[in-house]
Amino acid sequence: MTSAKLLYVCVRPQADAAAAEYESFRSAMRLRPEHLDRVDLVRELLPEDAVDRYAGFVVGGSPYNVADPEETKTEQQRAVEAGLEHLAQAAADARLAGMFTCFGIGVVTRLLGGDVTRAYPEGTGPVAVQLTDAGLRDPLFGPLATRFSALTAHKEGTGAPPPDAVLLATGEACPVQAYRVGSHLYATQFHPEPTPADFVERMKVYRNDGYFDADAFDATADRVLAASVTEPLRLLHAFAKAFGEA
Repeated sequence: MTSAKLLYVCVRPQADAAAAEYESFRSAMRLRPEHLDRVDLVRELLPEDAVDRYAGFVVGGSPYNVADPEETKTEQQRAVEAGLEHLAQAAADARLAGMFTCFGIGVVTRLLGGDVTRAYPEGTGPVAVQLTDAGLRDPLFGPLATRFSALTAHKEGTGAPPPDAVLLATGEACPVQAYRVGSHLYATQFHPEPTPADFVERMKVYRNDGYFDADAFDATADRVLAASVTEPLRLLHAFAKAFGEA
């Protein structure tokens, strides 16, 4: 029988970054550790009873890219994508709630028949996110500010939501910042969980991974730390209140 407990789904090979990301999600959702379990899809398979055991889940970011040629993907990445697709289909069917972020939105978009390409990257730092009319009416996004700052760092994106998805938020460089499928599946291109300080710590891990100019680390970090990022954290708390034990 499904409980009200939520699950953090790790898809980061870097263990230290994943541990910090879990804490960022837990803090943003205002959950006690016993109310947010974790599973590491990089190192273990998704438990067979995950869909039945949990009320919902959140998916963190990853250096993986859905748009990479299939022949270049490792078996590890393919296993991660397969696990996320299983969860995405279950959330689309409203068997539990899901919040996919960054890399995860690409997995959901492809599963639902949308296109994921390298045409809509965003650099490391704050961007402006604008709610759509549908976003203003959404139970989780509606209470947020109509326009707010969020943190991004990604190399791929999508120009339109997949079939049957409702566009909730958009941006200048990346037109799909968030969408909903049915009543239980949410996906964001931006990272909703980190504070600016959290994000700078994550930048240290990925300093040489091509998300930003490594020689400009200090300037990029200063721009992140100067940003006011409040609404993404409110979004995660609203998700936890709606589907978990927050």
